[in-house]
Amino acid sequence: MAGPTVVTHSADTPSDERLERLTSWHSDWTGLRVAVLGLGMTGFAAADTLGELGADVLVVAGTAPDDRARLLEVLGIPLLTADLDSVPVGLAAHAPELIIVSPGFHPDHPVLLWARSESIPVWGDIELAWRLRDKVGPPAPWILVTGTNGKTTTVQLAATMLAAGGHRVAPCGNIGVPVLDAVRDPQGWDVLVVELSSYQLHHLPLTGPGALVPWSSVCLNVADDHLDWHGSADAYRDAKAKVYANTTVACVYNKADLATMRMVEDAEVGDGARAIGFGLGVPGPSDLGIVDGIVCDRAFLEDRFDSAIELTTVSDLAAAGLAAPHVVANILAAAALARSFDVDPAAIRAALETFRLDAHRIEVVAVQDGISWVDDSKATNPHAADASLAAFDSVVWLVGGLLKGVDIGDLVARHVGRLRGAVIIGVERDEVLAAFRRHAPALRVFEIDSDDTGEVMPSAVGLAGSLAEAGDVVLLAPAAASMDQFASYAERGAKFAQAVHDYLGGGSHEDSSSYPGA
Repeated sequence: MAGPTVVTHSADTPSDERLERLTSWHSDWTGLRVAVLGLGMTGFAAADTLGELGADVLVVAGTAPDDRARLLEVLGIPLLTADLDSVPVGLAAHAPELIIVSPGFHPDHPVLLWARSESIPVWGDIELAWRLRDKVGPPAPWILVTGTNGKTTTVQLAATMLAAGGHRVAPCGNIGVPVLDAVRDPQGWDVLVVELSSYQLHHLPLTGPGALVPWSSVCLNVADDHLDWHGSADAYRDAKAKVYANTTVACVYNKADLATMRMVEDAEVGDGARAIGFGLGVPGPSDLGIVDGIVCDRAFLEDRFDSAIELTTVSDLAAAGLAAPHVVANILAAAALARSFDVDPAAIRAALETFRLDAHRIEVVAVQDGISWVDDSKATNPHAADASLAAFDSVVWLVGGLLKGVDIGDLVARHVGRLRGAVIIGVERDEVLAAFRRHAPALRVFEIDSDDTGEVMPSAVGLAGSLAEAGDVVLLAPAAASMDQFASYAERGAKFAQAVHDYLGGGSHEDSSSYPGA
């Protein structure tokens, strides 16, 4: 790549030796030349942290939100906004000894390729936070959560259970609160529950001073996603597998997803770390599962070969709107993580009595004339949509958006028997239409071809309503990202809900807190 000439860094330069020693908040970070790529939540948290430590920080971003740009100015941290299709001159002139990369930058981004060619170390915000985790007294243990789907819900569940057990807990990471903000909180924590995306895991080292040593860890499931970012399914799975590295207490895996079990088998873990399975069937020793409608722990008790501990019941979960199979799986995973931290079963039961799912996760927005309208806009990939579709017997499906390089043909084939019809939204409709032609040629399918994003959901809801019959679920589970026509999955879900209420004429929310068919 053509670009400015800079001083080449080699593996044995003093700057690299210095980086090896930067393993604490109390290390000497003064004057370290760092470039932070991106000014999203993680980028700003990294810049703010490094500025507080006295590093010489330059933030480099293609665009910069006005509020964060103003805050950087107040903090005295320079900001370079530039076209990042090549290496900006100002970045090269800064001669960084370290680059902190935000999760959105692809591994083959021109700036990262330049850094590699110049032997400039690249860390993610998670490695930086791990090195700085001792700011407020002894560092809190980390519990790690990843997976294609269910990460945020599982983090929230585990954190709620830990809090019910009397622990000061911070849910953080990809859930929306940067881990750097959590480790800098002056009150300190007993434990962090950290959601990690495949992007964040990609940049984590497996050994050395920046390698995480988690208390417990889980990969909930693995299905093709973000292939445009990682380049291949194997690379995506390899990134997810890093979550188990160096785990000291419990490696929690999904018995229904053998890929997660193989990850545990292949992981280099701490002495004494146990493999703990979870699943919707009868649990074996060292598993969590379900027996005759009772959610059981057969892992964290002395006599696990001959007995089990009751945590809750499926009927109690149904009463709380938590009985969807994939939600129950998340509950089992979260309970395993909490039990690994010695949370009492009674605290887990109490936590589940009050826990509610976030908006846009199998959320019933209306029930009228025997038809349920369900917002699962968070189902942004086929794996998530698969779990959502499987929870219902008869569905009018709203599907489509940005597919991220993933084929939904198998998803259509798997669920054609439960589909009353489908309404296709999004800009990549040709691929979705082709999948229905191949696997469901007799199904009634409508396409929303309007470029007016304000009309997409009203049109889709109207067509879905014309298809639906009593006993059906009209399900927004797009199996695709939202950014082609909406600002986020949350906006997509909100517009769906508004369109439903407009279509029903301010229709009823009857029984909207419970899960239909539970």
